[in-house]
Amino acid sequence: MTLQWEQVIVHSVDPVALGQWWATALGWVVVHSSDDEFEIRPAADRTPGLDFVRIDEVKKAKSRLHLDFRPDDQDAEVARLVAHGAQRVDIGQGDQSWVVLADPEGNEFCVLGRLQE
Repeated sequence: MTLQWEQVIVHSVDPVALGQWWATALGWVVVHSSDDEFEIRPAADRTPGLDFVRIDEVKKAKSRLHLDFRPDDQDAEVARLVAHGAQRVDIGQGDQSWVVLADPEGNEFCVLGRLQE
């Protein structure tokens, strides 16, 4: 038996707006869009993707699951994402090599530093 990782579901009060924000932030393509669902992938034929699904309640607490991204240039990527509408957040991480940001609906994600060789 095998399992293929298809996507991560992200609950959202505005799945189209949040999905488009992430599509632009990641440079991914839209593979499905409706009023209640917005799915993006790295390429139309590549998985896993992100599927934004409408939910009526706003986020109330720290996310139990978040995404980590490792860019070539952490400072430049953090600056780009903040200019795109992300916000720096403190979730109690202290002084670390990664930066915690939140998307427009408050979902946390991390921008990691370079791998140490």
